Amino acid sequence: MLAVTEVGEGMEARLDRMETLLQVLIKRQTIKDYYQVEEFARLVGKAPFTCREWCRLGRIKGQKRQSGRGLYPSWAISHQELLRYQKEGLLPDLRRRLA
Repeated sequence: MLAVTEVGEGMEARLDRMETLLQVLIKRQTIKDYYQVEEFARLVGKAPFTCREWCRLGRIKGQKRQSGRGLYPSWAISHQELLRYQKEGLLPDLRRRLA
């Protein structure tokens, strides 16, 4: 009888872990209209600094938006731009064309 109880407890612990992981996956895959730089960076597997630089240099299309964290706006990247980046990659570096 003890073995059945241990198996049930072990199974319950596994189900709890699976449920937690599923919640993390759902949160990660939530589609938004716009992503903050940190969210975009996590989705594409890059550092937030790198993604911020891409916005600044025009390598991805980002918009400056008020974030509610002070006077200075922060970069926001649309979901459409995320899809474009995943399909096509970075936009050309215009600085190299002009040089």
